[in-house]
Amino acid sequence: MIMKDPMLIAFIVALILLAVWDGVWKVIAMWKSARRCQLAWFICLAIFNTAGVLPILYLLLFQKTEPPPPAAKG
Repeated sequence: MIMKDPMLIAFIVALILLAVWDGVWKVIAMWKSARRCQLAWFICLAIFNTAGVLPILYLLLFQKTEPPPPAAKG
């Protein structure tokens, strides 16, 4: 199948860029929520696809500012 329609190509490129954008922000936010033991945020970030909006809101507004608890040595 040869894609000749420039609108289709632009749509596919935009969709790929949006998926990468969302994935990067989601991974960062999920990592920080897991490190800070915020299970509810981790689950919400894992379930909802919001094109990066929810992860950015978490990182800017709702992230706890205190340092994460020390890791248990064992």
